[in-house]
Amino acid sequence: MIGAALRGAGLAALLLLAPASAGASGARPPVALTASPAHVELAGSGRTSVRVTNSGRSSVILDVHRAGFALDLRGRPRVVARAAESRSAAAWLAFRPRTLEIGPGMSRTVSIASRVPTRAEPGDHDALVLFTTRRRVREGLSVRVRMGVVVVVRAPGRVVRRLVLGGMRAKGVRRGRFLELAVTNGGNVTESFVRGSTVVSVERGGRRLARLIADAQSLRPGTRGVLRFPVRRRLIGRVVARVDLASDAGRIQRVYRLRL
Repeated sequence: MIGAALRGAGLAALLLLAPASAGASGARPPVALTASPAHVELAGSGRTSVRVTNSGRSSVILDVHRAGFALDLRGRPRVVARAAESRSAAAWLAFRPRTLEIGPGMSRTVSIASRVPTRAEPGDHDALVLFTTRRRVREGLSVRVRMGVVVVVRAPGRVVRRLVLGGMRAKGVRRGRFLELAVTNGGNVTESFVRGSTVVSVERGGRRLARLIADAQSLRPGTRGVLRFPVRRRLIGRVVARVDLASDAGRIQRVYRLRL
């Protein structure tokens, strides 16, 4: 999930992904949107629907459009130009309606369809369907809210799963110390690591000093990511780090020797 804070008293933009929602706790805000589901998958050419609900106190008008989608090294999503992503499915998507008007406490449904080209590369291709509110200048504060639903389209053909572990390093940041493990997805489908599926056992002299667990993360086809393991104990000196990674691609085990 990512969110950009409202900026200034003029035009403000907010992007939210998985779950797609916008609003604030406490008093009922003027704009509060949710999309369900916030992540959809289509097998080849197909159709699905997303329900958008306005639980705010004001009516909203939403423009619906599409965009490219990417993850940074630590799995945080961002919007990119369609041309910048070789595996973007944005051009394959169509939806209706293109504009939604939703009153307070009401919901509307958007139909999303994919049409996979004949020579599409097999595997997963993804995109965003974006819902953007129109500015409400007459209310004194011009605010826009942008909400994205991730759409993954799996083009037919042979599925290839191949994960490769790279280097591991210790890193200290303001919030504490971490071990970072580089992982490359050499396959053609997105690999998802649920919390607890990747574990690092830190040992010295055959004795386990700590068991580290990475948070959930996804890795798109043909990309590289970093799994981060918080080190909550104070560990100093040379250690052995035993990695045990379990995913749909299989189980990978590897030993690293580090100096902390």
